[in-house]
Amino acid sequence: MGNRRKSRELAMQALFYLDMNTNGSEETLLERFCANFTLSKKARPFFIALVNGVLQTKSELDSIIENYSDHWKISRMACVDRNIIRIAVYELLYCRDIPSKVSINEAVDIGKKFGTEESGAFINGILDSIRMAFEKNNVKVEPDMKNE
Repeated sequence: MGNRRKSRELAMQALFYLDMNTNGSEETLLERFCANFTLSKKARPFFIALVNGVLQTKSELDSIIENYSDHWKISRMACVDRNIIRIAVYELLYCRDIPSKVSINEAVDIGKKFGTEESGAFINGILDSIRMAFEKNNVKVEPDMKNE
């Protein structure tokens, strides 16, 4: 398994853990999570970037997700699915080095691994709607190759 895949999987698990535990600050809970899971030196930076990025932009991400999820409130989504989608939308918006198709495919694969039978299709449907809307509105979701 690649370092980024491992980072994404652990980020989803950490965000799931934070969603399910209300006893303690996010910082304390994240420290507790990290104490119980081994992260390689190569996987840790991307894991930290994803978790912190999602936590810092969660209200923005949740608003986007709800707008494109056809009558699904974020609170009604399975905890695994919503955190996978949050990570992928964060990547679509803020990780310019990751093509949108990669973010979506990774999210679908992780959903199939950790979610229900329907998770892959559910995640793909929402993320593809968001991707198409971003592209239609010229929101940058791909790396800007002109500046590299």
